[in-house]
Amino acid sequence: MNSRRSAAAVAYNSGIVFRAPIMFARLPLYLRLVRMDKPIGSLLLLWPTLNALWIASNGHPSLSLLVIFTVGTVLMRSAGCAINDYADRDFDRHVKRTAERPITSGRIRAWEAVAIAAGLAIVSFLLILPLNGLTKQLSVVALFVAASYPFTKRFFAIPQAYLGIAFGFGIPMAFAAIQDHVPALAWIMLIANVFWSVAYDTEYAMVDRDDDIKIGIRTSALTFGRFDVLAIMLCYAVTLGIYVWVGMTLQFGWLYWLGWAAAAGCAIYHYTLIKNRERMPCFAAFRHNNWLGGVLFVGIAAHYLVAGS
Repeated sequence: MNSRRSAAAVAYNSGIVFRAPIMFARLPLYLRLVRMDKPIGSLLLLWPTLNALWIASNGHPSLSLLVIFTVGTVLMRSAGCAINDYADRDFDRHVKRTAERPITSGRIRAWEAVAIAAGLAIVSFLLILPLNGLTKQLSVVALFVAASYPFTKRFFAIPQAYLGIAFGFGIPMAFAAIQDHVPALAWIMLIANVFWSVAYDTEYAMVDRDDDIKIGIRTSALTFGRFDVLAIMLCYAVTLGIYVWVGMTLQFGWLYWLGWAAAAGCAIYHYTLIKNRERMPCFAAFRHNNWLGGVLFVGIAAHYLVAGS
């Protein structure tokens, strides 16, 4: 029995075969790889996608679309995490917060991460097969942006802006799925998401600023330098300003503006957390963006609920 287990381990380590018991034993590592233990990233993708679904459908998205886009968002975020860890495997070992990630610590091999990312992307594409051709075409663009984002940290001064496109591409896809075209409103909402992503991911980058300087990764926190807090607040202002335009253009009622005001209150609260540039308060500000996105969506959904009653 022991010799059989040893043979299975050798076969696995040499990349020859997959063994079901080994795969199940490694499942917790795979779940950590795709951040199933940290749902904040999926939520930051989901809120703008839900905004788009509600607006594109005039407040009445079908249950099937809700399921497709919700599950697809989680799967693509997970695939993006796997590719990110693959791309950053040589950098992460130099950062205290990421040194114990499954690939960096050697508990998962690099090819496993690529295989998992590919599998999740395939399942995501299968989900949208019932949708129209334009949505499928946009999904190819979304996949390219998500897969290439980790590599932008090598040369792009503000890779968080590219991340905002990746995190927000559910917006034009939602409009395409419902309206079979992508109106200007969708692209403007995507721009809002880019600025929001720069804001919250700069807060995230401020946590690793010292480590990033040592290893040479480019982040907005380093690019903005001593103006990082100002830049974050300006990004929040642009995001919320665009949603003022959205609300006025679509003639939203007071419930929307209540949600918008709550989102603005979240942004102000984040300033109190990041103004001293301390690591843990900055990380807390990043995580609190879930509430900012959530209350904005609730405002949109509440408007349509009352308007349609």
